[in-house]
Amino acid sequence: MTTTSTAAPTPDGASHARENRILTWAWIALCVITIGSWWLAPAHFTERVDPSIPITALVLALTYIKARLVVRYFMEVRTAPPWLRRTAEGWLIGLHVVIFAIYLF
Repeated sequence: MTTTSTAAPTPDGASHARENRILTWAWIALCVITIGSWWLAPAHFTERVDPSIPITALVLALTYIKARLVVRYFMEVRTAPPWLRRTAEGWLIGLHVVIFAIYLF
């Protein structure tokens, strides 16, 4: 009687280094997007702050990108089954559409 192991093989040095590099670039992108979103705040340019649909849309788009990076790389959904990746992507899209719709009304 033979048994087969279902455990995932341990990553070799090259794939482990590649994984670390991907996570580092994802983290750098998150930092850049965070600083960019903060910089877009209207209070940096004028004393009076009025609602701005274009700025809000841009910040929500950047928020979507940030959320997608976090879910894919730091919650490891990119290695999950396809149904879970599609569900997470649909949830993120739906969430941001609903938030923007609420802002508009």
